[in-house]
This record gives sequence, C-alpha cells and structure tokens, in this order.
Amino acid sequence: MATDISATADAAKVVPNVPPPAPASKAPSFFAKYKRELGFILGIVVFLAIFFMPAQQGLPRQGQQCLALSLMTVVFWATGVAHPGYTSVLLLCAWVWTKTADATVVFKLWSNPMIFLVVGGYLIAAAVESSGLGKRIAYVYILRYVNSFTSIIASAYILGFILSFMIPHPWPRSFMIMSVMAIMIKAMKLPPKDAANIGLAVFASSVPVSLILLTGDSMINTIALGFAGVQPSWIKWLWYMGVPGVVASVLLFLLQVWLFKPTAKVEVKKDEIRELLNGLGKFTRNEKVVMFWVGLAIIVWATDFIHHIHPAWVAIACAIILSLPRIGDVLKPADWGKVPIATMFFLTAALGIGIVGGVTGMNKWVASVVLPSHVPVNIFLLVLLLTVATVVIHFFLGSVLAVMGIVIPSMLVFTANSGINPLVVTLIVYTAVACHFVFPFHHMNVLVGEGEGAGKYGPAEVLKLGLPMTLIVFFVTLCVEIPWWKMIGLLK
Repeated sequence: MATDISATADAAKVVPNVPPPAPASKAPSFFAKYKRELGFILGIVVFLAIFFMPAQQGLPRQGQQCLALSLMTVVFWATGVAHPGYTSVLLLCAWVWTKTADATVVFKLWSNPMIFLVVGGYLIAAAVESSGLGKRIAYVYILRYVNSFTSIIASAYILGFILSFMIPHPWPRSFMIMSVMAIMIKAMKLPPKDAANIGLAVFASSVPVSLILLTGDSMINTIALGFAGVQPSWIKWLWYMGVPGVVASVLLFLLQVWLFKPTAKVEVKKDEIRELLNGLGKFTRNEKVVMFWVGLAIIVWATDFIHHIHPAWVAIACAIILSLPRIGDVLKPADWGKVPIATMFFLTAALGIGIVGGVTGMNKWVASVVLPSHVPVNIFLLVLLLTVATVVIHFFLGSVLAVMGIVIPSMLVFTANSGINPLVVTLIVYTAVACHFVFPFHHMNVLVGEGEGAGKYGPAEVLKLGLPMTLIVFFVTLCVEIPWWKMIGLLK
C-alpha cells in the first residue's frame, strides 16, 4: 500500500527542489502481517461450518456444497490468500471433485462467445498500445485542450472515454494515460498531493467511464449481460447504460474537483509533450493499420442490430487480422502473453458461482433467507433494496465479479415473479457494484494504480473520494436509471 508523503506548499517554498522527508516507517499491524494466513484459516472455518451444518429446508445437498465452497473462495479472494487465478481453479475443480455440478456446467463460460470478447479485447489493446496510436491520441488531446489543473483532471476522464472505443479494458487504458500524465507531472514539478490527485483521476475515472460503452470494460460488462441471459450488443449497451455512465462520470469529476484543490499555482507546460509528439513523426504504417481495422470493428460493433454478429467474433476477427502479414502484421506471437490466463479462470469462477448456484438450488435458498418474502411493488423501493444490498455486500467482500456472481442470481430469483425485466435487475446490481468503491481493494481499476509512479496515491485519497462516491451510486440507480429506462421502454 502506498503512503501519503506529500509536503505542504509552504514547506516547498521554504526548501525549494528538496523532496519532502519520508515518513517514519510503521510496523505492520498483526492483521496486515498475517492477512493471508488469517484469511486461509477463516476460509476453511467458513467452509467447514457451512459444509457440516444441519440440512436446511429448501437447500439441496449440492446447493450446500456450492455455498460452502463459494464463500470459502470469496474469503480467499478478499484476503489475498493466493493469486486469484489459483483460488479460482481450486473452486472450479472442487465443484467437479465433490460432484456439486458437472464439468460442462462449471466450465460453461469456455463454450460461450463472451470469453472470446475478453481475449479479443486484450489483443486489440496490445495492438493499440504497441503501435503508438494510443499515446498519439493522448498527446494531441493534451496539447489542444489542457490549459489548467482542472482541465488536466478532466482529460483523464475524457481520454478514458475516447480510448474505450479502441481499448476494451480499463487497465491498459489507464496505464497508457498515466504514462503521459507522468511526463506533465515531472515537467510542472507538481507537489506530491497534486500529482496524487492526477493519478487518482486517471484510475478512479475508469470506474464510471467503463459503464458507458460495452467496450469500456468488455470483461465485466459482458459478464453482466451473461447473468441476464442477454446477448451482448454494442449499440444496445450504449442505449441502456450511456446516460447513466455519463452522469456518473460527470458527477465523480465534479466531486473530485471540489474535494481536491491544487495546493499550489499550476502552470501547464507542454514542451515535453510537444517534443514527444514530434518525435513520433507522421503516422506510422502500424498506426494506420490499427486505426483502419479497429475503426472498422467499431463500425461493425455499432451496427450489430443490422447484421447480428456477436461482438466477440468481431473482436477476435480484428485481432487475427492485425496479426496477418501485409494486411496486419502489428500483433506478434509475444502479444499472446498479454492475455492473462489467470483472469480467464477468475471470470469462469466468478460467473460459475451464479451458474452452479442456480443449478444446485443455492441461489433460490439464499434469496429466500436473505431477502424479504415479498418484492416491493414500488419500483423505487425495489431499486433502493437492490442497491443497498449490493453496496453492503460489496463493501465487505470487495470483489466486483464475486459480488455480481452472488447477488445477481439471487436477485433474479427474488424478482422472478414480479414481472420486472431481468435485464433491469441485472443492470441495477451491475451499476451499484461496478461504480462503487471506498477503499482501493473494492475495485481493481483503482487498486492497480495505487502507488504507481509519479502520480501515486494511497488509501487516504481513495477513501476521501470513494466515501461520497457512494451517494453518486444511489443517485444514478434511483434518479437516473429508473427515469431513463422508463423513457426508453426498458422499464415498464
């Protein structure tokens, strides 16, 4: 975890060009020191308690096994007992070993096109990054539109949205933008607090911005649609989630500008950015190739209501073409290493909690125990219930996909006879969890940027922004999504 070592503006004036003193090192707490060991023990205890508890009415034996193994794994994920890939494989294999579910059910994601959309997204991101096209876009935008500290913060949000058309995953987008921001931070000699504000903007902005487009986060967004049993559609996602995503992004930007004021007068210096842009020269052959094929893929994604080609096949086709001689030749064999197999297994396990839970009766039992016996008739009360339940569970579990895997199936069972569109229920829960964070571990988009380079921020900055961000989550689900979906006919 990063530590805030920022100095005050006054201290910087007294001793110019001298870095602030490092804080006295603190001995790690007992929990921090033995977090993995404690998490491992807690996970085993949870597993044994549920696995051997007396039979529950309405919970079949397979459902009880599924619940025990799932909660054990969620504890392992939350406490970092091992890399999520290892614990995910453990869960998947345990379901099969204990005959909780058949292997075809457990590994269902691997026969679904969604997995190929995730793979294609990583490969396209690698092509945009290696060609230099992403950095060129960032350089040009900053030179033209960034003239103040507020506009620097705004550029993190806007560039994240622009690049989400071409890079279907928030992490490579954020790291690419941060590499450009680091140059500006160095050139302007910003105090650590202001540098941390910029770094926080880059990574935190990817949380709401990723809601706008299906390719904002091809992993989480397509998984959400999978829970609802709806085929991904680029244009339909934009139609349903574009307005809520934009509102959430604008509100988070305004919140950040209000909470984090620059500690010193900032003079935007663009000389180094201009030199780097000039160093790129004219558009290279690889940039043109990537721009053409990714641009064509975006057009095909946006017109899927006409041809009905699954977005996954478009992404994979684009990635393959970018690897072929003459017409592509941008992606190299080594780029396959940028497709994380561990993430694939984590996705399979997170989605599998809902799938196996549905087959074994776990979801139905959890819904009957945790949720009220009757679905609220008033849509606002129902959405409030969904949002509160999701936010509370996410606060303690800290994993977006794990919470989606547990909450969405249970909520779909809970609302099955209410007449409400399952997609509405899914998107409400998705919005509440995908847009919520209080500490860095609550959202990987924020966690991956903690302590990164020139714009390093820590838990204190994330808490300061994330706590009031929770109010934005409730505002979006209650005051934006309900009226918007009623207006477009998704919600009757």
